[in-house]
Amino acid sequence: MPKQIAAGILVLLVSCVLMRTYLWAGARRLFSVMADTTPYTSGTHSACFVTVPDEEVGKKIARGLVQNKLAACVNIIPKIISVYEWEGKVEEDGELLLMIKTRTSKVAALTDFVRKNHPYDVPEVISTKLDQGNPAYMKWLGETVPDN
Repeated sequence: MPKQIAAGILVLLVSCVLMRTYLWAGARRLFSVMADTTPYTSGTHSACFVTVPDEEVGKKIARGLVQNKLAACVNIIPKIISVYEWEGKVEEDGELLLMIKTRTSKVAALTDFVRKNHPYDVPEVISTKLDQGNPAYMKWLGETVPDN
């Protein structure tokens, strides 16, 4: 009987140690998530969209935007087809799409940068304000693109 009691006590102790470890890890995770859920102000950040003729131009503009702190991230989406009217004719071209995440306060400077570094006479630069998002991502976006 004493061996069974000792084994039971050992199982109980191991269980307590494991529970403490998992509870502590859970509590740390909960507090870190709570710290990353600072209320987001809708419209603080924007997503901008720019079409480019090829990957070389896309990478040049993307790198310039990130290096100049005008964007936190630029996704280069390949193989889109644009159908549009230009100089009285309907045109169809293969292009790439840049999806750019930035602060709304930087959209004008971002647009100016694209116009100066884009081969088109009238480059497409459109934007929409972001209403919601992953709080940790929105925080990172704000830290990466300063508001000054």
